[in-house]
Amino acid sequence: MVGIRYAHPTSPEFFRSTGQIGASKDHDESGVMKVQRIAIIGAGGMAREVASTLARINQSERRFELVGYVVSELSSLGERDSRDLVVGDFQWLERHRSSVDALALGVGYPSVRFCLAEELSARIRGFPWPAIVDPTAVIDMASADLGEGCFVGAGVVATVNLVLEPFALCNFGCTLGHEVRIGRCSVVNPGANISGGVTIGESALIGTGAQVLQYLRVGSGAIVGAGAVVTRHVLAGSTVLGIPARAQNADGMESAGLTEAPRASKNS
Repeated sequence: MVGIRYAHPTSPEFFRSTGQIGASKDHDESGVMKVQRIAIIGAGGMAREVASTLARINQSERRFELVGYVVSELSSLGERDSRDLVVGDFQWLERHRSSVDALALGVGYPSVRFCLAEELSARIRGFPWPAIVDPTAVIDMASADLGEGCFVGAGVVATVNLVLEPFALCNFGCTLGHEVRIGRCSVVNPGANISGGVTIGESALIGTGAQVLQYLRVGSGAIVGAGAVVTRHVLAGSTVLGIPARAQNADGMESAGLTEAPRASKNS
């Protein structure tokens, strides 16, 4: 099938040309960390972004060897997928456990991230899912709590006491204030601004360029549309759009006593 072909600076050839292919896993006898052979789940744009971040990490400290992309079904590959880097499906992964040390999720939609994480964690036990942080991200790592399988993209800025639950994804250029908590498998898209004290539930989606004001809650499974400005708590499973953000249905956003963002205290 002939389709769109994407330039891919993080192919195995790229890693070989920069001396980044080799080694195995964990630590050697001297305590030095060895390179982890990592497979990315997915083959589309988000998978390419994860691969690009791995390459940037390797430029300063050789930590990963890209095995390739693994997908749930080879028959579902589309024209936007990097077919040339797909090494197999989940059955391939089961047969080649000895060739892979770790996994990373390269999928950008919350519900799909959740399903894939659940399926693979149950189907192929024992694989580590390292937290992957782009070297260009600015995070107070001393106070951060990063769960397994989470991803922080290029140019993300986070302040203090950040909590990313397992498999949360913060895409490039988003900002995260103090005490922000991003739930399991939730996705914050590029350029979104999450103000201090915000809590986002599981499998929620914050659209590109959206803003969530201080100390608000976004419920599990909720969707905040691109460019929306959230000024009130968002109920689980609802979709909110616009400035200020309004629910698509009358019951999608809490209103009692929350017509505006909570007022910050003097110590906020």
